[in-house]
Amino acid sequence: MTNDVNRQAARVNWRIICWGIAGLVLLLPLAAMQLTDEVRWNGADFIFAGVLIGAVGLTYELAVSRTRDRAYRAGVGVALAATFLLVWANGAVGLIGSEDNPANLLFGLVPLTALVGAMLAAFRPAGMARALLAAAIVQLLVTSTVLAIGWGARSPVWPREFVLAGGGFCGLWLASAWLFGKAARTAPAAR
Repeated sequence: MTNDVNRQAARVNWRIICWGIAGLVLLLPLAAMQLTDEVRWNGADFIFAGVLIGAVGLTYELAVSRTRDRAYRAGVGVALAATFLLVWANGAVGLIGSEDNPANLLFGLVPLTALVGAMLAAFRPAGMARALLAAAIVQLLVTSTVLAIGWGARSPVWPREFVLAGGGFCGLWLASAWLFGKAARTAPAAR
Protein backbone atom coordinates (compact mmCIF):
# COMPACT_ATOMS: atom_id res chain seq x y z
CA MET A 1 0.00 0.00 0.00
CA THR A 2 2.79 2.42 0.90
CA ASN A 3 4.56 1.77 -2.41
CA ASP A 4 1.37 2.62 -4.32
CA VAL A 5 0.99 5.87 -2.37
CA ASN A 6 4.64 6.77 -3.00
CA ARG A 7 4.29 6.02 -6.72
CA GLN A 8 1.13 8.11 -6.93
CA ALA A 9 2.83 11.03 -5.14
CA ALA A 10 5.87 10.78 -7.42
CA ARG A 11 3.58 10.75 -10.47
CA VAL A 12 1.75 13.87 -9.26
CA ASN A 13 5.05 15.63 -8.53
CA TRP A 14 6.38 14.70 -11.97
CA ARG A 15 3.24 16.04 -13.64
CA ILE A 16 3.50 19.32 -11.73
CA ILE A 17 7.15 19.69 -12.76
CA CYS A 18 6.41 18.92 -16.44
CA TRP A 19 3.44 21.27 -16.69
CA GLY A 20 5.42 23.93 -14.82
CA ILE A 21 8.21 23.64 -17.39
CA ALA A 22 5.60 23.88 -20.17
CA GLY A 23 4.30 27.11 -18.62
CA LEU A 24 7.83 28.50 -18.39
CA VAL A 25 8.45 27.69 -22.05
CA LEU A 26 5.35 29.68 -22.91
CA LEU A 27 6.59 32.59 -20.79
CA LEU A 28 10.04 32.71 -22.45
CA PRO A 29 8.86 34.80 -25.43
CA LEU A 30 7.10 37.19 -23.05
CA ALA A 31 10.34 37.67 -21.12
CA ALA A 32 12.31 38.04 -24.35
CA MET A 33 9.90 40.74 -25.53
CA GLN A 34 10.88 42.78 -22.48
CA LEU A 35 14.59 42.50 -23.30
CA THR A 36 14.76 42.87 -27.08
CA ASP A 37 12.82 44.21 -30.04
CA GLU A 38 13.72 41.08 -32.04
CA VAL A 39 10.88 39.12 -30.41
CA ARG A 40 7.42 40.50 -31.18
CA TRP A 41 4.57 38.18 -30.33
CA ASN A 42 0.89 39.02 -30.44
CA GLY A 43 -2.06 37.25 -28.82
CA ALA A 44 -2.41 34.79 -31.69
CA ASP A 45 1.23 33.74 -31.31
CA PHE A 46 0.71 33.00 -27.62
CA ILE A 47 -2.50 31.09 -28.34
CA PHE A 48 -0.76 29.02 -31.03
CA ALA A 49 2.15 28.26 -28.69
CA GLY A 50 -0.20 27.41 -25.83
CA VAL A 51 -2.23 25.03 -27.98
CA LEU A 52 0.95 23.40 -29.32
CA ILE A 53 2.49 22.98 -25.86
CA GLY A 54 -0.80 21.75 -24.41
CA ALA A 55 -1.34 19.25 -27.22
CA VAL A 56 2.17 17.84 -26.78
CA GLY A 57 1.75 17.59 -23.01
CA LEU A 58 -1.68 15.97 -23.14
CA THR A 59 -0.59 13.54 -25.86
CA TYR A 60 2.41 12.50 -23.77
CA GLU A 61 0.27 12.02 -20.66
CA LEU A 62 -2.22 9.91 -22.60
CA ALA A 63 0.50 7.79 -24.17
CA VAL A 64 2.41 7.12 -20.97
CA SER A 65 -0.75 6.28 -19.07
CA ARG A 66 -1.14 3.26 -21.34
CA THR A 67 2.21 1.61 -20.60
CA ARG A 68 5.00 1.36 -18.07
CA ASP A 69 7.57 0.43 -20.72
CA ARG A 70 10.34 3.02 -20.45
CA ALA A 71 11.50 2.60 -24.04
CA TYR A 72 7.95 3.17 -25.32
CA ARG A 73 7.57 6.24 -23.12
CA ALA A 74 10.92 7.59 -24.28
CA GLY A 75 9.97 6.92 -27.91
CA VAL A 76 6.78 8.94 -27.45
CA GLY A 77 8.75 11.73 -25.78
CA VAL A 78 11.33 11.93 -28.57
CA ALA A 79 8.65 11.84 -31.30
CA LEU A 80 6.68 14.59 -29.58
CA ALA A 81 9.83 16.66 -29.04
CA ALA A 82 10.66 16.34 -32.75
CA THR A 83 7.12 17.32 -33.71
CA PHE A 84 7.10 20.26 -31.31
CA LEU A 85 10.49 21.57 -32.46
CA LEU A 86 9.64 21.14 -36.15
CA VAL A 87 6.32 22.96 -35.86
CA TRP A 88 7.74 25.64 -33.53
CA ALA A 89 10.80 26.38 -35.70
CA ASN A 90 8.78 26.34 -38.87
CA GLY A 91 6.15 28.68 -37.43
CA ALA A 92 8.63 31.02 -35.75
CA VAL A 93 11.28 31.55 -38.41
CA GLY A 94 10.63 28.99 -41.14
CA LEU A 95 13.02 26.28 -42.22
CA ILE A 96 13.01 27.53 -45.82
CA GLY A 97 13.69 31.24 -45.94
CA SER A 98 11.13 32.90 -43.65
CA GLU A 99 8.04 31.58 -41.90
CA ASP A 100 5.97 33.13 -44.72
CA ASN A 101 7.45 30.86 -47.39
CA PRO A 102 4.67 28.45 -48.43
CA ALA A 103 7.28 25.77 -49.17
CA ASN A 104 7.62 25.36 -45.38
CA LEU A 105 4.25 23.61 -45.45
CA LEU A 106 6.04 20.57 -46.92
CA PHE A 107 7.50 19.87 -43.49
CA GLY A 108 3.97 19.26 -42.21
CA LEU A 109 4.13 15.96 -44.10
CA VAL A 110 6.65 14.63 -41.58
CA PRO A 111 4.56 14.68 -38.38
CA LEU A 112 1.50 13.80 -40.47
CA THR A 113 3.31 10.65 -41.64
CA ALA A 114 4.16 9.79 -38.02
CA LEU A 115 0.58 10.37 -36.87
CA VAL A 116 -1.09 8.39 -39.66
CA GLY A 117 1.43 5.58 -39.23
CA ALA A 118 0.86 5.50 -35.48
CA MET A 119 -2.89 5.32 -35.96
CA LEU A 120 -2.58 2.54 -38.53
CA ALA A 121 -0.32 0.66 -36.09
CA ALA A 122 -2.90 1.11 -33.31
CA PHE A 123 -0.02 2.62 -31.32
CA ARG A 124 1.65 -0.80 -30.89
CA PRO A 125 5.43 -0.60 -30.45
CA ALA A 126 6.50 -2.45 -33.63
CA GLY A 127 4.12 -0.42 -35.79
CA MET A 128 5.22 2.79 -34.07
CA ALA A 129 8.82 1.93 -34.95
CA ARG A 130 7.83 1.62 -38.61
CA ALA A 131 5.78 4.85 -38.47
CA LEU A 132 8.70 6.83 -37.04
CA LEU A 133 11.09 5.29 -39.56
CA ALA A 134 8.68 6.44 -42.28
CA ALA A 135 8.70 9.94 -40.72
CA ALA A 136 12.51 9.96 -40.87
CA ILE A 137 12.39 8.95 -44.53
CA VAL A 138 9.85 11.69 -45.33
CA GLN A 139 12.03 14.21 -43.44
CA LEU A 140 14.98 13.14 -45.57
CA LEU A 141 12.94 13.30 -48.79
CA VAL A 142 11.54 16.77 -48.04
CA THR A 143 14.98 18.09 -47.04
CA SER A 144 16.58 16.58 -50.17
CA THR A 145 13.85 17.93 -52.43
CA VAL A 146 14.18 21.44 -51.01
CA LEU A 147 17.95 21.27 -51.45
CA ALA A 148 17.67 19.98 -55.02
CA ILE A 149 15.22 22.70 -56.00
CA GLY A 150 17.18 25.35 -54.08
CA TRP A 151 14.15 26.99 -52.46
CA GLY A 152 16.17 28.54 -49.64
CA ALA A 153 19.19 29.54 -51.71
CA ARG A 154 18.68 33.26 -51.02
CA SER A 155 19.42 32.76 -47.32
CA PRO A 156 22.97 33.72 -46.25
CA VAL A 157 23.31 30.49 -44.22
CA TRP A 158 22.05 28.25 -47.02
CA PRO A 159 22.52 25.28 -47.19
CA ARG A 160 24.67 24.55 -44.13
CA GLU A 161 22.10 25.32 -41.41
CA PHE A 162 19.27 23.80 -43.42
CA VAL A 163 21.18 20.53 -43.83
CA LEU A 164 22.05 20.49 -40.11
CA ALA A 165 18.41 21.09 -39.16
CA GLY A 166 17.15 18.41 -41.54
CA GLY A 167 19.75 15.94 -40.28
CA GLY A 168 18.92 16.77 -36.67
CA PHE A 169 15.23 16.16 -37.19
CA CYS A 170 15.94 12.97 -39.10
CA GLY A 171 18.07 11.83 -36.16
CA LEU A 172 15.23 12.50 -33.71
CA TRP A 173 12.76 10.48 -35.80
CA LEU A 174 15.28 7.63 -36.05
CA ALA A 175 15.96 7.72 -32.30
CA SER A 176 12.24 7.48 -31.63
CA ALA A 177 11.91 4.58 -34.09
CA TRP A 178 14.79 2.79 -32.35
CA LEU A 179 13.16 3.27 -28.94
CA PHE A 180 9.85 1.88 -30.19
CA GLY A 181 11.74 -1.04 -31.74
CA LYS A 182 13.35 -1.69 -28.37
CA ALA A 183 9.92 -1.57 -26.72
CA ALA A 184 8.61 -4.04 -29.31
CA ARG A 185 11.44 -6.49 -28.60
CA THR A 186 10.72 -6.45 -24.85
CA ALA A 187 6.91 -6.34 -25.07
CA PRO A 188 4.79 -9.35 -24.18
CA ALA A 189 3.43 -11.27 -27.18
CA ALA A 190 -0.10 -9.95 -26.53
CA ARG A 191 0.93 -6.44 -27.54
